[in-house]
Amino acid sequence: QMQLVESGGGLVQAGGSLRLSCAASGIISGIKAMGWYRQAPGKQRELVASIIVIADDTTHYAASAKGRFTISRDNAKNAVYLQMNSLKPEDTAVYFCNVLTGQRGYWGQGTQVTVSS
Repeated sequence: QMQLVESGGGLVQAGGSLRLSCAASGIISGIKAMGWYRQAPGKQRELVASIIVIADDTTHYAASAKGRFTISRDNAKNAVYLQMNSLKPEDTAVYFCNVLTGQRGYWGQGTQVTVSS
C-alpha cells in the first residue's frame, strides 16, 4: 500500500503563490503518473495538473492552470509538487495529490488552499 501526505496549503491573497508538496511512503512501485486535483465546495473534483512518469515526465495542465501552475516531481524523494503562482480567488479549493500505478490510484487526504480577494 502507498500513503500520500500533502502539505503546503494555506491562506494567501490574490496574486500570491503557494507550493504544494505530496510525499509518498509505503510500498512504492510501478508509478505511471502523478497529479494534482482540486475540489471546490459544491463542485466536482477536477484535474489541475499531471505528470506522466512513463512518458518521460510529460506534463499536462488544465486550462485554468496553464501559465500559472507548474507540476514537478522528485523521484529520489518520491514526491510531487505543485507551484502555484498568480493565485486567484477561484483557485480556492481542497487540493488532492493522486498517484496512479499499474494496479490502482492512490489519494492523499487533501490540503486546503484559500485565496482571498
